[in-house]
Amino acid sequence: MREGAKPILSVRDLQVHFRIKAGGAWPWSPARVLKAVDGISFDVHAGETLGVVGESGCGKSTLARAVLNLIPATAGSIAWMGREMTTASGEAWQAARADIQMIFQDPLASLDPRMTIAQIIAEPLRTHRPAMPEAEVMQRVKAMMGRVGLMPQQINRYPHEFSGGQCQRIGIARALILEPKLIICDEPVSALDVSIQAQIINLLKELQKSMGLALIFIAHDLAVVKHISDRILVMYLGHEMEVAHKKALYAAPRHPYTQALLSAIPIPDPALERKKVIQLLQGDLPSPMAPPSGCVFRTRCPLAIARCAQEVPALRRLSDETEAACLLA
Repeated sequence: MREGAKPILSVRDLQVHFRIKAGGAWPWSPARVLKAVDGISFDVHAGETLGVVGESGCGKSTLARAVLNLIPATAGSIAWMGREMTTASGEAWQAARADIQMIFQDPLASLDPRMTIAQIIAEPLRTHRPAMPEAEVMQRVKAMMGRVGLMPQQINRYPHEFSGGQCQRIGIARALILEPKLIICDEPVSALDVSIQAQIINLLKELQKSMGLALIFIAHDLAVVKHISDRILVMYLGHEMEVAHKKALYAAPRHPYTQALLSAIPIPDPALERKKVIQLLQGDLPSPMAPPSGCVFRTRCPLAIARCAQEVPALRRLSDETEAACLLA
């Protein structure tokens, strides 16, 4: 990221709320509000990777889909290449999606079982560039298959004939075929074996370097995010807990939630692993339909004080590389 460069994606105070009809037999029962994403802000610059981490149910996937307008935002601002997109037309979003693509969590479920690999990878080209000759489409498909480690002779096979890692490579090829500027990776390795995870992460890093891609890499494992991210956003119950440069976050995490997540990462050295103190979080993740007052993390925070129940901590800058939403940080 160049100093002073403008971000290609700028998100400010993004909120995604869902109205949930209350249970029971009475049709006039009032609906409740589920705040899946509640005030997230971040920037993504060309060529950088923003990691987004947090427990399951914290709103990571909802955030990804809201950025792409696959789920409508309740409030906030999404600016793509300097253009405000929250009020943009469907045609404007269609054009923008040629430059913003997504890789989904389940590699096999994200592929149409009735389509061949050639049809799956070529689909974005046929959607966004319908005038492109068929010969050129197939040429680009085969070239992209080679870039992601697939063999051209596999072009007429179906998804069920591939392993999970190969299916994720197909999904990556489909996302890259339009040569986008930004790819949102929604837990792209969580369903894969550890060795395959490393292959996919290394592939994404190589493609990012050669194509100048920006990535939003979503995961629940800080150990996975460490190897690919430049900056990391830690989410909890729809809120930002900490945003920091990778080195600063892993060396000196400032938020108690980040500290707990980092303490759970296994250490390869058995002697150090036995000496490590794991910061276990007490209780379960609260319901986003009834979040705690004040700081949403206070019910599980080992450092919580009475003030934490009364004030919602704002994300504030603690250093040049770290921001945290904690009254005690």
